[in-house]
Amino acid sequence: MKTLYIDCGMGAAGDMLFGALLELCPDRDGIINKINNLGIKKVTVSSEESFKCGIKGTHITVKYDGIEETEDMHDNHHAHEHHHEHRDAHSHDHHHDHDHEHNHSHHSHSSMHDIEHIVNDLSLSEKIKKDIINVYTLIAEAESHAHGVAVKDIHFHEVGTMDAVMDITAVCYVMDYLSIDKVVVSPIHVGSGSVKCAHGVLPVPAPATAYILKDVPIYGGEIKSELCTPTGAALLKYFATEFGSMPVMKTTTIGYGMGKKDFEVANCVRAMLGESDNESDTVSVLSCNIDDMTAEAIAFAEERLFEKGALEVYTVAAQMKKSRPGVVLNVICYENDKENIINTIFKHTSTIGIRESINKRYTLSRLVDTIDTEYGEVHIKKSSGYGVSKEKVEYNDVARIAMDNNMSLSDVLDRLNK
Repeated sequence: MKTLYIDCGMGAAGDMLFGALLELCPDRDGIINKINNLGIKKVTVSSEESFKCGIKGTHITVKYDGIEETEDMHDNHHAHEHHHEHRDAHSHDHHHDHDHEHNHSHHSHSSMHDIEHIVNDLSLSEKIKKDIINVYTLIAEAESHAHGVAVKDIHFHEVGTMDAVMDITAVCYVMDYLSIDKVVVSPIHVGSGSVKCAHGVLPVPAPATAYILKDVPIYGGEIKSELCTPTGAALLKYFATEFGSMPVMKTTTIGYGMGKKDFEVANCVRAMLGESDNESDTVSVLSCNIDDMTAEAIAFAEERLFEKGALEVYTVAAQMKKSRPGVVLNVICYENDKENIINTIFKHTSTIGIRESINKRYTLSRLVDTIDTEYGEVHIKKSSGYGVSKEKVEYNDVARIAMDNNMSLSDVLDRLNK
């Protein structure tokens, strides 16, 4: 099983995660070039060699309209209601000595609606676009909770926003590129002390980060600085299969993503990619009986469950009390996502009770190859293990080609197979 272990002994930020994952890729320059040509306007990303405590790694630089991000902008911690004057809030370490007071007549700001428009215009697969939106939604929901403002009223300073969009897009792109089966994240070092921002002095971790990292193992320490940013926290929470110590695995590639600051300990995120012998994992199966919902309402609930991390959602026809026809809704998920899944089932279905069973799940190792065809790039899903191997063309690519060329799905598959 293709396994990624992320060591967050010095926390994590979006650029650090991207730097570490980039080092796992064989064509780093190609990845950078691809990301710079996705269509994120005015934003460019570059990588350079960096050393921390004698360890060589990759440092990522993001520029918006030719200007490199500063700590005032980093990871756009500064959400606010859009109808009043505001100050740039806390940065990566928050230790800047000046506030930038301004209003909307001087600077542009982005809402979640604006973010969705930016992402939907990118030259990416629908899966990656969905990953980006889901990660950014985690940040927006955390800022909403921290500031007591509705998500729709959360606005981010444009430069900080575009930097975060680039970081999140880059990480989501590389995670898809690497086609990892299992992601294990270490307990996260969040730092300690307090941080100074325009709103006052706040404890570490900052409120938004603390909210995102609910139900995630975290710890403080002697380093008086904020080590984990909202962007880093959201990316880790979204992609983690589980949190814990490094699993038994045969490591093939190791990457180091370097932070900006220097400490007595190397300020980096370490990513270790390899194969784990254990090709089974434990999942929760949550089930409930439903006999009073429309098919459309059940479909809507299924979509929300996938958004919350469900691995599989399916229904089975059943006969209920008084011979009423109904369905049994089944949701497969990891333990880490179970609470969110349960809340979502109760919110979006009519059930008043949920059953849980714990199951072992056996899976084939999976990867996605990209091939060039007369119709453009096409993704091939490949799986192997237990003495078998399988491959299948990505449906979304087949559907796109069929629609663009007025062909049937079977005709497209025949052409591709030839």
